[in-house]
Amino acid sequence: MNILKAGRLFYLPAVFIALLTLPGCEFIGDVFKAGIWVGIVIVIAVVVVIAFIVKMFKG
Repeated sequence: MNILKAGRLFYLPAVFIALLTLPGCEFIGDVFKAGIWVGIVIVIAVVVVIAFIVKMFKG
């Protein structure tokens, strides 16, 4: 058995179990919710860093 078939045999049950346990719409919704929160956190972090740099140069 070559390595590609062995990898396929490992991933096939994992994908099948994921398809049975995770409803598709709920999974996609969770991904988008996580994306929104990650985006918000990144924007806040950038604003804080910019404010810190501005304060450092004015201080």
